[in-house]
Amino acid sequence: MPTTLDQREEAPTEARTPHVRIGILGAGFAGLGMAIKLKQAGIEDFVICERDTGVGGTWWANTYPGCQCDIPSHLYSFSFAPNPDWTRTYPNQPEIKNYLAHCAERYGILEHIRFGCEVTGAEWDEADRLWRVHTSQGPLTADLLIGAPGGLSEPSSPDLPGLDSFQGTTFHTARWNHDHELTSRRVAVIGTGASAIQVVPQIQPIVEHLDVFQRTPPWIVPHRDRPITKFERRLYRRFPALQRLARAGIYWSRELLVPGLIHNNRMLRMIERMARRHLEEQVPDPELRARLTPSYRIGCKRILPSNDWYPAITKPNVEVVTSGIREVTPTGVVDRDGVEHPADTIIFGTGFYVTDIPLAKLLRGRDGRLLSEVWDGSPQAYMGSAIAGFPNLFLLVGPNTGLGHNSIVFMIEAQLNYVMDALCAMREREVGEIEVREEAQRAYNEYLQSRMGQTVWNSGGCSSWYIDANGKNTTIWPDFTWRFWQRTRRFDSGAYRLTAPARRPAPTTEPVTA
Repeated sequence: MPTTLDQREEAPTEARTPHVRIGILGAGFAGLGMAIKLKQAGIEDFVICERDTGVGGTWWANTYPGCQCDIPSHLYSFSFAPNPDWTRTYPNQPEIKNYLAHCAERYGILEHIRFGCEVTGAEWDEADRLWRVHTSQGPLTADLLIGAPGGLSEPSSPDLPGLDSFQGTTFHTARWNHDHELTSRRVAVIGTGASAIQVVPQIQPIVEHLDVFQRTPPWIVPHRDRPITKFERRLYRRFPALQRLARAGIYWSRELLVPGLIHNNRMLRMIERMARRHLEEQVPDPELRARLTPSYRIGCKRILPSNDWYPAITKPNVEVVTSGIREVTPTGVVDRDGVEHPADTIIFGTGFYVTDIPLAKLLRGRDGRLLSEVWDGSPQAYMGSAIAGFPNLFLLVGPNTGLGHNSIVFMIEAQLNYVMDALCAMREREVGEIEVREEAQRAYNEYLQSRMGQTVWNSGGCSSWYIDANGKNTTIWPDFTWRFWQRTRRFDSGAYRLTAPARRPAPTTEPVTA
């Protein structure tokens, strides 16, 4: 019999609005992981609202050429669902998407997903003590809401002067236009972040000319990606413990970076020397090499692995533009030196909304205010999950859960365990409403900001997407990831306000079917 969150009476027969105990927003890593944990606990009364037509979140949205994860395959997967069939040490987008689709099918999650169901708003109903959710497929209500929107799926494009006048084709890497042929075209790529360094080497050989507009050069290190042999895959299938051992080795080797990121010790200097040597070996032109050399400390922005970025941008048909962009004309892009670079295609590799979380503009809490208004430019949550004033709401991959060195899947699993323990506490104590105390949330975030101190993210001399509109780092977890796991391994009920359910008839709702 499915576990429930409270003891409401059965809904009346004239019910109209579909109702679930738990609504999950998003079917990426976090949303699928949450659904799997619910199923494993015997909880069946939930639905996932997914705006796309398939599972994967970030890895469904990003389909650009060369799209690949910069975390090793064995670590970039659920610990409870290892994949012995990865074909490369660093997974590419199609394999990750297929892995997540396999997990959804294997654990029976597909029947709970409403595809093409975009959430347009949600507010807490204080009278009925539930969430009223508005979607492109109609309204539904939920006792508890779990937001899993993902941080790298909502593209951010700059509002460049004159962009509306451009007569060619424009698109973001996260919305790749596969119908647009790039062969023999003049292309402008704006941005030199993680997606751009993967895209440019893929399209450089086929375009007539490529202008790469660089605002800040990234630190690039050699990529250790290689094929995983058939023999290795057979071993992992036959002896799963070997893959778990490989996963553990990768995890702990990456945790070794944390002291350098927090204290800027010798380890980061060693990595910087490696990156400088990589640049010197691959870019012989001293003038170009100077323009490609970062002026900030390594680690301040995400360190990017690539063996083909520098070779691609040193080809004769590529120009790296570092003077900035003044405007876009109908036929090209004008830099700040007044030089027009003709283009018939503009590709934005300009990142995503991370600190300005789009979901925050859709959620209204107890006092009717939007979460974005409450945050006022600086996202805050308790354990990256719970928010004062927003009862029965948990976020996955919320504020200060991002990483610059390790796998976000590890952080997701820690949050999944925390939320599941919270649900158990609600059931055992017959609680219908749960809300983090404001003082607990404030103390937690003050602790996080004190930890930021002189970390490389706050004092490395760069402007990064880790920093919010108010100058705070509300993106990164400033410590070892195992310490986050320690903090979230048990639900700390003392930090919350737990309220027993009201004894009243249920709202006029009917069960949801996906």
